[in-house]
Amino acid sequence: METGIVGIRRLDDTIVRYQNFNGDNWHMSWAADDNQYTLLCDGQGFNTRLFKLAGDPPAPRFEQIPAYPKLLTEKAPNVNRYYGFGILALDSHIYHFLSTPNHVFEQPDARFAGAKLIFSPDNGATWKNQDGSPVQWEPWQERSAANMAFFNEPGECFSLLSILQMGKNYELNQDGYVYVYSPNGNTEGTMNQLVMFRVPKGKLCDRGAYEFFVSGGADGGAAWSKDIRERGVVHTFAAGWVNRKVHPYSWHPCVVYNAPLGVYMLANWGMGTKDGVDWFQKPSYLGFWVALKPWGPWRQIHEETEWKAGNPNARSYQPQISPKWIAADGKSFWLVWTDWAGHYCFNMQKCEVIVK
Repeated sequence: METGIVGIRRLDDTIVRYQNFNGDNWHMSWAADDNQYTLLCDGQGFNTRLFKLAGDPPAPRFEQIPAYPKLLTEKAPNVNRYYGFGILALDSHIYHFLSTPNHVFEQPDARFAGAKLIFSPDNGATWKNQDGSPVQWEPWQERSAANMAFFNEPGECFSLLSILQMGKNYELNQDGYVYVYSPNGNTEGTMNQLVMFRVPKGKLCDRGAYEFFVSGGADGGAAWSKDIRERGVVHTFAAGWVNRKVHPYSWHPCVVYNAPLGVYMLANWGMGTKDGVDWFQKPSYLGFWVALKPWGPWRQIHEETEWKAGNPNARSYQPQISPKWIAADGKSFWLVWTDWAGHYCFNMQKCEVIVK
């Protein structure tokens, strides 16, 4: 695969930290109204909260979506947790997947076990469950494959979802499909495997319309199946970056189409763990990859085994390429992330794409 891209350069002198917007993850999508919508987890009293992100670097503005269903941070044995990750703004709709664990994280062997899909048909004014009913946060014992998009799937795949971003209102897409990515499970050897599915743009709420990637073809195409058990691995990331304690959390990707350069860009990270045990015992892994198709093949163009963005003690994670903040020539973009070590908030910096 030849794209002419040979690397990424992070510009630490451009770092902006929104310390008053504490939280993490920050998955985002660029809507037809020219705003980005971004999801915050575990901050400002909310387990998950949606914001409109207006304006551009270095000073974008955060505006709350008042009608977003409240997910507060209080903990109780009968209160399930839902963490908003994959999001897509499309034709006045906002879709997003919320990951749910197998049980409370304070108990042993906790891990993500599924994902719930909710949507707004009117840019955030009202919200519905996947089946069109009013949003409710099902308690532990009521979750099932009937009310979750994914729940207790083979190998616990598709429990941490990211949606491909393709320009404003997904307008750069040409084949009519939405593409969604996930780790293949929750263990070393599966969590560092990338899997994906596609679904026609108008059928995101129809699980029966999902087609899972099986394999890539010599002609650059791909084979798909509606049987999740036939899923194939799209790409395998480096070994040694998945923790076993404090629920496994690693290799949750961000994929964005860079139209001026005609490539898909993938950012991903590995948990800094010693002997595979606990969270953030050392700096994280950061990598960038490029491809000519949403399913790859993926070529790595950047690697850091000690990701320290403007902080010598950094424990950075969850890199997100802003789909709106890509330069007109494609040769720079803004990266958003969270730093567990003192900058648990919306951090962003400019990155240059090195083209030979």
